[in-house]
Amino acid sequence: MHRTAIRAVRTKLQCASRSLRPSRHGVHSLFDATGSPRIPSFLRSTAAIRTRPFSSSSPVLHKSNSSSRPAPGEPLHASMFFRRTTVALVSALVGYGAWYSYNGNGADMVSRGYSNAAKTTPGDAAVPTRSVLVIGADELKTGTYVGEGPIHKTTGDGQIVVEMLSPDLATQKLRKMEESFFVNRGQGVVRYDVSQLPSNSPIEDDHVEKIVEVPVKGGNGSSDWMFWGVFDGHSGWATSATLRQALVGAVGGELNKTYKAAAGLAPSPEAIDAAIKDGFLRLDDEIVNQSVQRVLQSNSKMIAAETLAAAFAGSCALLSFYDSTSKLLRVACTGDSRAVLGRKSASGKWTATPLSVDQTGSNPDEVIRLRKEHPNEEPVRNGRILGGLEPSRAFGDARYKWTQDITDRLRGKFFARPAPVLLKTPPYVTAEPVITTTKIEPEKGDFVILATDGLWEMLTNEEVVGLVGKWIESQKSSTSNGQFNSVWARLFGSSKGELPVENKQQGQAEDGQKSPEDLMRRRGLESGKDRFVVVDNNVATHIVRNALGGSNQEQVSALLTLPAPTSRRYRDDLTVQVIFFGYGDKSGDVVVNREATAESKLPEPRAKL
Repeated sequence: MHRTAIRAVRTKLQCASRSLRPSRHGVHSLFDATGSPRIPSFLRSTAAIRTRPFSSSSPVLHKSNSSSRPAPGEPLHASMFFRRTTVALVSALVGYGAWYSYNGNGADMVSRGYSNAAKTTPGDAAVPTRSVLVIGADELKTGTYVGEGPIHKTTGDGQIVVEMLSPDLATQKLRKMEESFFVNRGQGVVRYDVSQLPSNSPIEDDHVEKIVEVPVKGGNGSSDWMFWGVFDGHSGWATSATLRQALVGAVGGELNKTYKAAAGLAPSPEAIDAAIKDGFLRLDDEIVNQSVQRVLQSNSKMIAAETLAAAFAGSCALLSFYDSTSKLLRVACTGDSRAVLGRKSASGKWTATPLSVDQTGSNPDEVIRLRKEHPNEEPVRNGRILGGLEPSRAFGDARYKWTQDITDRLRGKFFARPAPVLLKTPPYVTAEPVITTTKIEPEKGDFVILATDGLWEMLTNEEVVGLVGKWIESQKSSTSNGQFNSVWARLFGSSKGELPVENKQQGQAEDGQKSPEDLMRRRGLESGKDRFVVVDNNVATHIVRNALGGSNQEQVSALLTLPAPTSRRYRDDLTVQVIFFGYGDKSGDVVVNREATAESKLPEPRAKL
């Protein structure tokens, strides 16, 4: 121990801690085989533990990696939940202003006496009380410590102790990547919000929002083509970044050709769908196949590294296309991101209608398709393509698309991961999207949520729609955002505390998607009006906050404190878009909503000339 002033005292340390840990899938439990609590090694010699069940209303998290992820059975895919323990430790030595001792190999925790409130003695200043997070191999604990000095150490048995973010700092991190815009074009959309929360460093998700003004065929005036997209990257960020830069352009180009070639005022629905699919497939061919030809011709490792980055990585893609003339919203889904429509019902509550189906190895339709394309093989094992990749449709992921010969040539001349062991007749993964078409009713206040799969592993469709509905109600009492509130205030009533959403009955889940009942069971949650909070101006941030724990501020702070890559055991990158349909201002401008946009995302002020 550092040679600071040391006093011999008999004191008591009380730590209210919680454990967030994987469940019984090949990892250690909080309890041993006899049912007794397991004691962390740095407390094992002196700690006496009393346990009691944690409240059932406290959120439990399930994290299941949805891309190029470790094989099933690893801790990353296990369920995780909180339990509360109370640790009472009696110690004789207390270091003044510190509670660590150091040795050559790491730090061992030494107790410093305290109670829940900082104690003082004559001549002593009050000692600060801080919350900490103890990160183990397969569990988390939160606790309160009194002491000074840095709190970011590694214990002798490999556990990491970090100071937990305060509620204010947690909120700052939560809102760091939020954006919001008012769409004053009178074309059926009044606002959209976006929020992202990284888990990987850097974040592997990406997103796009674009409005294209097009002339109306055979008449005067113009129409808006509006695009929103979320891209769930895996094995790196290169593919999702490419989609942000190029996918709307690729799809828009195909749509432009299709509309121009149409004999009537508008192409057939089948022709529009075909144009969207062509845009997806042409871009993926550029990423996966044409890039290889350029690399082989260049014979340069530097060019290979730059050109093949998007092929080596992968990304799901969820792109929506709204035509303001027809009021039709098309949602093209490649992978397991999801779009859900919120619409007011006759009962006064919202209904949640999925506009996409998760395209994974757990989707029965996808399994049937792959078996037809690869007869005499077993292309899906344990819900994953060739036993490795969960999405059955994705951009990039070239090792599931290249032939063995191409992979060998790239490995011989440059570098590449080996082909999957089970690869025989590629490609096994396609970027071709599944497309749905929905008639939007702007006059009724429809809204649509697009989000990467990390959100849908933590909240059900109904919960997300209900959270947006609850947020809308809270805006009625706001004195800001006057134009937006005027659109909504006349449409919606109060739900008196509960989420204003109609819940599905059991057995109504879509094939290939996790059922609400399954998610609730995995998280160990019960429905209750006190689970959720409304404190954010940005509705996408509001959804993310409630996915992390909502009213359980301790859990929200703990999950936001986790550093990468440890955080990937508990949550994925999160990207959420919410689009509000309606009719408002017709000034023609798209304006930043400063109250719901992070300072770093605000446009720089223009210099006066």
